[in-house]
Amino acid sequence: MTADLAPLASAPFLAEGALIEQPMAVLAVLLGILGGLFWMNAHPTLGKIFKVLPLLVFCYFTPTVFSNLGVIPIESPLYGFIKKWLLPASLILLTLSVDIPAILRLGRNAVALFLIATLTIVIGGPIAFGLLHFLVPDSLGTEEAWKGLAALSGSWIGGTANMVAIGESVGVKASTFQMMIVVDVAVANVWMATLLFFANREKAMDEKIGADRTSIEECKRAVEEFHEQVKRPTTLADLLIICGIAIGGAVVANWCAERLPDIGSIVRSFTWIVLIVTTLGVSLSFTPARRLEGAGAGAVGSVFLYLLVASIGAHAEFARVLDAPAMVAIGAVWMLFHAIFLLLARRLLKAPIFFAAVGSKANIGGAASAPIVASAFHPALAPVGALLAVGGYVVGTYGGLACAFLLEFTESLFG
Repeated sequence: MTADLAPLASAPFLAEGALIEQPMAVLAVLLGILGGLFWMNAHPTLGKIFKVLPLLVFCYFTPTVFSNLGVIPIESPLYGFIKKWLLPASLILLTLSVDIPAILRLGRNAVALFLIATLTIVIGGPIAFGLLHFLVPDSLGTEEAWKGLAALSGSWIGGTANMVAIGESVGVKASTFQMMIVVDVAVANVWMATLLFFANREKAMDEKIGADRTSIEECKRAVEEFHEQVKRPTTLADLLIICGIAIGGAVVANWCAERLPDIGSIVRSFTWIVLIVTTLGVSLSFTPARRLEGAGAGAVGSVFLYLLVASIGAHAEFARVLDAPAMVAIGAVWMLFHAIFLLLARRLLKAPIFFAAVGSKANIGGAASAPIVASAFHPALAPVGALLAVGGYVVGTYGGLACAFLLEFTESLFG
């Protein structure tokens, strides 16, 4: 039995501290929590709750309540196992479906605004941190603050999987990660509301700058063709291949990372794992393996991802959220920088506001919110948001690490 699996099997069923400590029992609790939340989300009445706060927030904070009340442990071998194996597996499956040629065919404006949105997040974070570093409370410290902001950059360049990956790469504490969830919800949702407001005024905004809207129809046809090509019923063989690729890729990444050197304080063993599995997923996207997305590869990856989110939530403590206001202020300035320069770029390119909005949300929120914003502009174009969001998963790893390096450099100047 491997060193990773042994603690899961040998830990006592009940131990001093939490009511439930045995790792497999804790896993059952986490799966039960997630299953219950997703059932509520699909319910016609209860689902209205998640229109106020995103489902992801509940998936994170509900396990936190359970652990802080002593139902499940704050520390468990299960959490380390999920992080080491299921995060890399989910990243492979979430990047597997990226169709880089299709993204490039969306047109110059769509791709340019998406990449500009990424760049403003990479640059904006260190600038906001440098301007407002004095607000960081002593209880948090500037070193932990930059690590938390680095994790947030992952969420704002791709989504939750990237947030977790970058956070683990820089060694952010679970309590700080929890704080960044608060910042993410507080700031990103305000920006999303602004973009939905733009959706009601898109034609007037486009006419004002003379934007060419014919490219939107071309986008619609390209994305619809992609999804029709890969969609098919899921078979047992598909699921076995999907799991084999995911777990096999995680094993290969861990094996390689153990043999690669650390570079500074950011590129460590786990960073190598993230880079390897992202590169592996992108490489597989140029092969017939990409068609596994139509058989449910993304859904399996999401199962791993939400388990990871739940385990991180269980590992956190509520007390550190009291430091959140200062980080919210930094996040707000960061988002303002992103919004101003993205809208300026859109005006210079004379691009439809649709491309700016979807390019932004494909970064900030990823697959969870980009299709929502896209459908608010054009219901038939929700797949455009989904397609660009998959691209966000890819650039989120590299962009988030670049932002982390800049944040660490900024901290060295002002910390």
